[in-house]
Amino acid sequence: MFYQYPFLFTLLISFFTLISLKLIITGSFSEKLNLPPSPPKLPIIGNLHQLGQLLHRSLHKLSLKYGPLMYLRLGYTPVLVVSSAELIREIKTTHEISFGNRPATTAARMLFYGCVDLVFSPCGEYWRQIRKISASEMMSNKKVHSFKSVRDEEVALLTKKISTSCSVGTSVNISELVTDIVYDIMCRCALGRKLGAQDGHLKEISPNLVKLLVAFSFGDLFPWLGWMDVLTGLIGRIKKVSKELDIFFDHIIDEHLIQNKEGGPDGYNNDFVDTLLQVQMDNINFTRNNIKAIILDLFVGGTETTSSVIEWVMAELMMNPHTMQKAQEEVRRVVGKNNKVEEEDIQHMYYLKLVVMESLRLHPPVALLPMETTTITNVNSYHVPAKTNVVVNIWAIHRDPNLWERPEEFIPERFSNSPIGFNGQDFKYIPFGSGRRMCGGILFSTILLELVIANLLYWFDWRTLGDAELDMTEDYGLTVSKKLPIHLLPVSHFPSTVKTDSLKY
Repeated sequence: MFYQYPFLFTLLISFFTLISLKLIITGSFSEKLNLPPSPPKLPIIGNLHQLGQLLHRSLHKLSLKYGPLMYLRLGYTPVLVVSSAELIREIKTTHEISFGNRPATTAARMLFYGCVDLVFSPCGEYWRQIRKISASEMMSNKKVHSFKSVRDEEVALLTKKISTSCSVGTSVNISELVTDIVYDIMCRCALGRKLGAQDGHLKEISPNLVKLLVAFSFGDLFPWLGWMDVLTGLIGRIKKVSKELDIFFDHIIDEHLIQNKEGGPDGYNNDFVDTLLQVQMDNINFTRNNIKAIILDLFVGGTETTSSVIEWVMAELMMNPHTMQKAQEEVRRVVGKNNKVEEEDIQHMYYLKLVVMESLRLHPPVALLPMETTTITNVNSYHVPAKTNVVVNIWAIHRDPNLWERPEEFIPERFSNSPIGFNGQDFKYIPFGSGRRMCGGILFSTILLELVIANLLYWFDWRTLGDAELDMTEDYGLTVSKKLPIHLLPVSHFPSTVKTDSLKY
């Protein structure tokens, strides 16, 4: 058959010869290094066949056999899997500069304007500048607390929606409600307003964007097969979403420039776009694309993760009625008869904070933390080549029986009187990462999720539909979320004379 297509035959022979040469060269180099233990590999695909749909669980299962420091090859891409708190301590305290980058995937490069955002930008002077801007101008204590009225108004709308369901005895989709409120608050804080009809279907774009960031890419695993991503349609889908986002962000920036020019000082919204436009005025090298990439970071990193945490907290509370009762009693005792949950009240909700911490232990928003080595280095007496993708299995560390008693159980009391916090200093508990690359939006996220959960527990009692338990099956994407949404029946805890729509925010 091939003799009829001599060009195709020559192309295939050249292709497999090239692959073979690459494997021989790579194998010869690897043999000179003392690499960490590795499962048996297949030609070409390496260890890809050993990975399941829930990647964090597949890697954990392999690590139980091959150790907490494990070397894989996914196609042509070397991957170091770290599943030990002690090894993370060594990396972060001794080799953090060498492990300072994040792998820039095809989708990340195309969606984040060549990775000029904070998450994917390589360590260097530019990354240090935008990290400083984020910490001092966007996610500072003062800035986060300046959005208090936004959070209060949106939470009031949330409780009003649920109260309407109470009055007619219908269930609510908790997953949908918390996704909506987190998205609306992020829009108001980042863009100065919620999305309207003039903004098209941007809200529907976000899930597609997340899917693209975790989609299988031939080019990421086999660099010489990047053209396959065109044939599969991946590149086309990325370009479509990128164009839609680009048009939207241009419109938002133009809107802010006009408003600020016409309104003078009174036109300044104090949102994140305004903050970045002010940075642009002071830095000629800071372009529109930089602004767009950083704002996109906030939506990708701040919406799905926060809503997923709230969803898991509610699911765990429904699965543990005694814990739910204890948390509700505390919230209602602290708030008293004020008929409003104030952010200041939450500082006194000690048990609620334990509940959130325990949920983050069992369900960290990012189960697998990605890094990339910049130089060849040694970890635990093993060589780690430069340009190795590194995956920290936070999910596995948080469930390590050597670190946690009864690790699979939901026990908030385990954090009582514990010095462990969200600062990433205790490496057995790193839900927001650790070191220079740890999440910069911890305060923004925790204030929001604690406020939402406190209101859900204060105003309403919750019932499952029928006698069936909640399905706790996971779905792996950018975050490890619940596969199925939570549908619950809310019951107003207070007499009908107390109405949440009468609250003044």
